[in-house]
Amino acid sequence: MGLFSKQKEQQGTQRSSKIIQPIIVRTSNVAQELLKVSSSHKIPVAALDFRVLSIQTFTRLNVDGKEEEFDEITSDELRDLHKETLLHNEFFEIKQIYEIEIFSKNDEDDKLAGLQMSVGANATLTKVYVTIKAGSFVTYYDTLEQDLIDAIAKRKLRANLTVNIFDHVMHKELSHFMAKIRVAGAYTFDKKQIFLVSEGIEPVPTVNDALVLHYEKNREQESMEDRVDYSKRGYLKSVTEGEMLIEYIKPKLGESGRNCSGVFLKPKEPVVKHEPTFNVSENINVVVGDDNITYIAKVGGYVTFENNTYDIRQDVEIGEISFKTTGSIESTLDADVSINVRESDMLKDAIGMGMEVEVNEINVDGNVGPNAVVRANKAVIEGQTHKSSKIYAAQVQINIHKGFVRGDEVHITRLEHGSVEARKVHVSQMMGGHIIADEVEIEMLASHATIEAVRRIEVKQLHGEENQLIIDPTVMKEVTELLEGTQEQMDEAREHIAEVEREREEYRRRIHESKQAFNDIKKRLVEYQKKGIKMPTQFVKKYKEFQAMYEHYESLKAELRERKNRYDILTQKHQSFQNNIFDARIVNRDRWHGHNEIVFRLIEPKLEVTFVPKNAEKMEYLALATDENDDYFIKAVDT
Repeated sequence: MGLFSKQKEQQGTQRSSKIIQPIIVRTSNVAQELLKVSSSHKIPVAALDFRVLSIQTFTRLNVDGKEEEFDEITSDELRDLHKETLLHNEFFEIKQIYEIEIFSKNDEDDKLAGLQMSVGANATLTKVYVTIKAGSFVTYYDTLEQDLIDAIAKRKLRANLTVNIFDHVMHKELSHFMAKIRVAGAYTFDKKQIFLVSEGIEPVPTVNDALVLHYEKNREQESMEDRVDYSKRGYLKSVTEGEMLIEYIKPKLGESGRNCSGVFLKPKEPVVKHEPTFNVSENINVVVGDDNITYIAKVGGYVTFENNTYDIRQDVEIGEISFKTTGSIESTLDADVSINVRESDMLKDAIGMGMEVEVNEINVDGNVGPNAVVRANKAVIEGQTHKSSKIYAAQVQINIHKGFVRGDEVHITRLEHGSVEARKVHVSQMMGGHIIADEVEIEMLASHATIEAVRRIEVKQLHGEENQLIIDPTVMKEVTELLEGTQEQMDEAREHIAEVEREREEYRRRIHESKQAFNDIKKRLVEYQKKGIKMPTQFVKKYKEFQAMYEHYESLKAELRERKNRYDILTQKHQSFQNNIFDARIVNRDRWHGHNEIVFRLIEPKLEVTFVPKNAEKMEYLALATDENDDYFIKAVDT
């Protein structure tokens, strides 16, 4: 404690040795005067304080480059100065002269010492804010509001900002602030508070002209290691009809402003260096607006720029798609872009290893290489697909298929151990492989193939064995999802039915037990009514309770009927998937050879019914049937 006391004494001595005699000055720059006194007396600026004795505000309007004399304005004129249109005139000037008294700072006499308050502004000095730090505190007294206004004014003057000109916003902000303190008496700020104390005229920035190539979307793909995938270089800039390709932003001179130091803020002249000098084809629409010129695609396709002319084309001829030449090509499926890949050498890949292609339509004269991926609305592959390649398209035609393909309609000349998922599949020659589809047609089936279909499998010539032909209503993904959704709804419906039945049974029991008492109350109420006697409140209450209970019981019965009807509909919907299997057919136009397995998979019960036709047997149409014991079996039918 002695050490702290000694330090305080030393600090007090130092402070007393730096006390200056009060100095009165007239100045237009308070901050500069404080620095002068600080320098001449060799004391820090932070050790100085001042009070404002008077403020004079002067204005002038210079005409024809001649500087006029400043005229002092009245307090009424000062109050309305922020509304003046002259503030937008660059030849209108404002000046303030302050008479201040400078003296040594004494925190002990400062009633606002508990307020850690600072002044800040935006970049243009058109908005000035006061920030009060969290933990600051103040106690209410009669002149607190005026002292706050004076304290804010002093901080603004230290920052070379004007006072009383742009301060019209401060009083409204302060009124909310003061209301809290007045009610609390002693107020502590639990969090930082910022409020606006001055607001000048914010200038509107000048707009320089610019040319924005919207069609040049950034196609650099980054992996999780933030490495750029250099195989995706944006070879084609695809666009859709109605898409904005290019935008020219016209230059526009900004609007002037005036900051809270009274300084006029003149807008810069716009920089013009991107005016369009190119031409566009008839496929691009030019729309001239007030602020910009936009170039809109009239058709879908890809953007070209040749001979200083932008155009949109649909067809593109490419020798090959590879890392070396084009990189991966990513267009959008709804852009009308058609790619023709002309590399037809069977020893080379027209679409190279690891390439990804996404386009509306693609015609490949040659092969699709390892790990290549093609996404399109229509794809034609004249060569062969590698076993690790993937093709995704609505309409697909492949010569020799060894990879994976998914589509709506798929036509394959020769399937060699590849995989197919589609709604409808036609294969000329199938030698191994796996097909999942709604309907399948095979011209010639060899050996070791698995074919799963929902409705129909048809083989015109059977040349091999060890094939598995399967009818499965759930083999298609969308059917499986629909079936699972129906099953989930059925399980939920069963639970709700059980809950309602339990509640209905409980109300039925309560009504049965209360029926005699209800009839007695009802009889008495009728007698009271006949005699004109006021019915006892307790009787009326009991009667209404029983009525409400009976009404709820009836509503439960109605709800139960509704839920059971809903469950029956779901059951029928679920059962329809099962019933469809009886209409499904496996058709072999040829005789059966060797060992081939026929399978029908049921949904409920989960059961596989299998059948192996005898060698050389002629059974053209095979279907699922039931006998008199409701056992399932496969038999030959006429159609």
